[in-house]
Amino acid sequence: MTQDLKQTRQNAADNPVTLLGLGAMGTALARTWLAAGHPLTVWNRTASRADALVAEGAKAAATAAEAVAASPLIVVCLLDEASVTEALAGVDLAGKDVVDLTTGTPAQARARARWAEERGARFLDGGIMAVPPMIGIPEAGGYVFYSGSRALFDAHADTLSVPAGANFVGADPGFASLHDVALLSGMYGMFAGITHAFALVRGEADIKPTEFAPLLKGWLHAMSGAVDGYAERLESGDYTTGVVSNLAMQVAGIPTFLGTAAGQGVSTELLTPFFGLMERLLGEGAGAEDTARAVDLLAGRAGAATA
Repeated sequence: MTQDLKQTRQNAADNPVTLLGLGAMGTALARTWLAAGHPLTVWNRTASRADALVAEGAKAAATAAEAVAASPLIVVCLLDEASVTEALAGVDLAGKDVVDLTTGTPAQARARARWAEERGARFLDGGIMAVPPMIGIPEAGGYVFYSGSRALFDAHADTLSVPAGANFVGADPGFASLHDVALLSGMYGMFAGITHAFALVRGEADIKPTEFAPLLKGWLHAMSGAVDGYAERLESGDYTTGVVSNLAMQVAGIPTFLGTAAGQGVSTELLTPFFGLMERLLGEGAGAEDTARAVDLLAGRAGAATA
């Protein structure tokens, strides 16, 4: 064992972790901390879920309060915010550093931060951008958004970076979940387009999905540059300079998309919401503008379209 590795293992041994919640994600997190040499105390409502981890070196606590008392760093990965409230009810959190990786809304994260601070704890909210098989595998590209106490993040950054990359996105406790949900919303929008595209060709025996897939993937990759264009227009407020396919041109093409779907016997329910936004913007005089203007309309910003 090299001297650097010995030092890394010693540093891990000096930084114990308590983990509340042993679902698929919690178990994956637990195994990475154990493998890195962190003393780990675990608790789960169904106690038997801890058995395999105990065999790997974890210590199982009989209660959440016992688990919290065992370590300065408390990581919570439960089903929902109601589960967090129930698990930590009456537990002494004074002087603890609480990191909540439970999926929730920005408002719930801000409320949880106030709740923790009232009990004498520092707080970080986390949004996990990974699925369990990605945890502990750096090349998989998973990471976690963190927001809230910068001092807490700095104190435990090395430990928090063991399962996946750690990305601090601000002192506002709601920012981690906001980044998480915003990225996932973009993903679901992409899935909607992928679903509709495959549905269009589904009925054609001579178009195999596996042959169509590289074409679709390549096209989506080519169009991903629109993300940067949207961002630049939103920051500058200029929705007209350099526009190649303006709203008027794109709205004129809507009947082609609807007609093709009808001809293929495919529902348009995944496309029509965005088409509706585009048509509203055209009606408000935004025909010469880029589709990025739809962000302002969707967000309810005043003066969404120019006259």
